[in-house]
Amino acid sequence: MLRGLRNASSNWLGKTIMATVMGVLIISFGVWGIADIFRGFGRSTLAKVGHTEISAEQFRQLYTEKLQQIGRQFGRPMTSEQARAFGLDRQLLRQTISEAVLDEAARRMGLAQSDADVVRAIHEDPNFKGAAGNFDPARFSQIIRQFGYTEQRYVREQRQVTLRREIAGTLSGELKPANIQLDAVNRFQNEQRSVEFMRLTAALAGPIEPPAPEALASYFDERKPLFRAPEYRKISYVVVTPEELAKTTQVSDEEVKKAYDERLPSLSTPEKRQVLQIGFANLDDAKAAREKIAAGTSFEDVAKERNIPPTDLDLGLVAKSAVLDPKLADAAFALSLNEVSEPVQGQFGISIVKVTKIEPGVTPSFEETAPKLRSELAQAKAKAAISDLYNKIEDERGGGSTVADAAQKLGLTPVTIDSVDRSGRAPNGQPVSGLPQGFELVTAAFASNVNVENDPQQYKGGYIWFDVLDVTPSRERSLEEVKDQVEARWKDDQISMRLRDKSKELLSKLEGGASFADTAASIAVKVETADGFKRGATLANAPQYLVAEAFRTPKDRFGTTPGATATEFLVFRVTDITVPPLDLNSADAKKLQDTLQRSLGEEQLSQFIAKLESDIGVSINEAAFAAATGAVTN
Repeated sequence: MLRGLRNASSNWLGKTIMATVMGVLIISFGVWGIADIFRGFGRSTLAKVGHTEISAEQFRQLYTEKLQQIGRQFGRPMTSEQARAFGLDRQLLRQTISEAVLDEAARRMGLAQSDADVVRAIHEDPNFKGAAGNFDPARFSQIIRQFGYTEQRYVREQRQVTLRREIAGTLSGELKPANIQLDAVNRFQNEQRSVEFMRLTAALAGPIEPPAPEALASYFDERKPLFRAPEYRKISYVVVTPEELAKTTQVSDEEVKKAYDERLPSLSTPEKRQVLQIGFANLDDAKAAREKIAAGTSFEDVAKERNIPPTDLDLGLVAKSAVLDPKLADAAFALSLNEVSEPVQGQFGISIVKVTKIEPGVTPSFEETAPKLRSELAQAKAKAAISDLYNKIEDERGGGSTVADAAQKLGLTPVTIDSVDRSGRAPNGQPVSGLPQGFELVTAAFASNVNVENDPQQYKGGYIWFDVLDVTPSRERSLEEVKDQVEARWKDDQISMRLRDKSKELLSKLEGGASFADTAASIAVKVETADGFKRGATLANAPQYLVAEAFRTPKDRFGTTPGATATEFLVFRVTDITVPPLDLNSADAKKLQDTLQRSLGEEQLSQFIAKLESDIGVSINEAAFAAATGAVTN
């Protein structure tokens, strides 16, 4: 409810545009409420809202829970460092304080919610409805347990969340965006531009002579940070997953044969038959029809005489088990191809049947299925062994063993990465091989340190353990170490400067009245185009720089921009600008109106909360906040 309370000083258009251009990282903050962290005064206070205290320990617990929720959502753990980089710590603090302020306002206004209203709200929540569309108590219990809630805590917090929504709805319910606001956002979102451009490449820069030693040394000295050696870490890890364990798990031939015998019905493909059926009201009619068929009338003609539609005549290509009537199934599967049965008294009446197609069943041999069965049995054994192996590794680590030592004692093979930087590259600049796929081992290692015991992480149905064995600090490199890199960068810079100057020269000609096509031809480059793109679009033949510059340039005017690489420049002309008209009755306009209305409502609510904070008084213990979110250690 309160996700839009960030950047309260922004105006409505700015907020709407930023949400459109950059998108919104939506997290489950505030979904369940956070009332349990509000307590009376204590010694460890993270923030105070009026007479309400938010304790550091309980905020830390809430912060940890949210990181775990995000980790489950994305399938990988999120560290405190990553959360701070995204600003999630401040978002949660803002969320917490805002909700405390609204709770204080509800108390001051004497607002309350009855037990019946709370129960009704829970019963109407679509998240808690089962397949039949009704409230499902088992589903309710499962979901709230998944988020760490008891029923009593959830009901208590749901009461507070509902009151906050009532306040927010009262403030923003009647707000409606003006047409001029809708038009402004529509223009920003849907305006389309087209350009023609010429691409200046390194060939136009002319020959670049190698730099003099003094010039290269000076260039290097001025840019030493660019060539600095990154920090490297040595990591050892071991992976225990069903897939890995299965590779060394022994399965006997007897076990495979037993599985084959037990699973043979599911491994086999049953015989199937195309079955036609004519039903009769009594046995005499059925016998008469059968005699008529025996005399030469076709089965299908008899069905037509009885006005049986094709959909009722044809049972389809079916296995015997798919025929509901056992007696009819026995009769159909006893016939030869194109043979017609005698009348059959089944469970649902009297019928005669005909078989028009037979697909034989297929029973795979033991030799065909044995490899797959062996692999599946090994996987099953490995899954059963994961828990035991987890406990044994943790016992070894608890006794002082490293991850590598513990793995070797248990017959596992640890992997050692001798040197890797934050980007996953080795000192030679190439990506490090051997990193586990689907787990950010490098990120986790750089968030840890030597002699730190890291918690095992869930990975592909098993676990991964790792140790940081050594840290090689970042250092300055000498010119001799990186001379080739420095020379290459120096050359690229020289090319870039010449192309920039060339682009300015061409721009001057164009602005002086020269034809775009003639100007391109004079330097032997072709004219390329990009048509009908919007802000933020990704073009197949041009970089993002061109899109941004095109929207800063009027129609029929020219501009320049860097290309996709350091040795490329573009010169362009805006050839067309189109703004689709806004139909206020269209579905897109309704959607835009709803989005803008929410934005206006959030801004209104933000201002209301800011006023309440000023009246009530809010203070934050930054040291306690930093400690609770892992920014500093206690």
